[in-house]
Amino acid sequence: MTKYCLTVTCPSTRGIVAAISAYLAGKGCNITDSSQFDDAETGRFFMRVSFVSEEGVGHQELNEDFVQAGKAFNMTYAFHDEAEKMKVVIMVSRFGHCLNDLLYRWRIGALPIDIVAVISNHMDYQKVVVNHDIPFHCIKVTRENKPQAEAQLLQVVEDTGADLIVLARYMQVLSDELCRRMSGRIINIHHSFLPSFKGANPYKQAYERGVKLIGATSHYVTADLDEGPIIEQDIIRVTHAQSPDDYVSLGRDVESQVLARAIHAHIHRRSFLNGNKTVIFPASPGSYASERMG
Repeated sequence: MTKYCLTVTCPSTRGIVAAISAYLAGKGCNITDSSQFDDAETGRFFMRVSFVSEEGVGHQELNEDFVQAGKAFNMTYAFHDEAEKMKVVIMVSRFGHCLNDLLYRWRIGALPIDIVAVISNHMDYQKVVVNHDIPFHCIKVTRENKPQAEAQLLQVVEDTGADLIVLARYMQVLSDELCRRMSGRIINIHHSFLPSFKGANPYKQAYERGVKLIGATSHYVTADLDEGPIIEQDIIRVTHAQSPDDYVSLGRDVESQVLARAIHAHIHRRSFLNGNKTVIFPASPGSYASERMG
């Protein structure tokens, strides 16, 4: 039996859940997990349904025969084969903690993705990446060659068929055009001190102000720098007895975990854009162990 996932967004109205349930039942499908959210503020409805096709109904038939229901409720929808791994390009600069964490989770199967390339503006992690049998691309970025560099990046994305770009501490600002072109398909990670403690050495700045909580935020990238819709956040406590280096070390751990959980939500189609916010459905009980990675 093939396991599928259906994602739906549409204007809120009566009868959506009933129509979806009736359609799947009529196709001989059994729902195994379902989440929904009706946003009273935006008037938008969001739903994610996992189901198994017990009578061998294929992906194409599911898509084609759902058109009428989709039009009736003005839905944006998609059926996904849950066995298919999302193709991901990872981008990194000189801080390698998130990259190494993602490679480890990928290698042990905790993060079921297909890493089709790693791109960096430095050569620091070429050997690490190549040793994992993953293509490595060094694309230098300067003020003068930025358009050409981004064109190279997009060529890698196109050639690999990547569905998602992960900025694993990639320290270059992406152009507005690239952000719009890849809207909802670029995930970033940074410390949660913003908008305070901008610029160099944010953890040292936080230490000097006596901060008691260190956190990290993962979000979708938009043209507004570090202000895209938030996917995942977390914090850890620090004390007066800890040093700036402790802050950095603890911060790296939080950043790695938050980024991994954000990617996990996205690849399992649990993350929905809702204006400048997101709707994040919880993981089903069967995937809880892999969801709380770290």
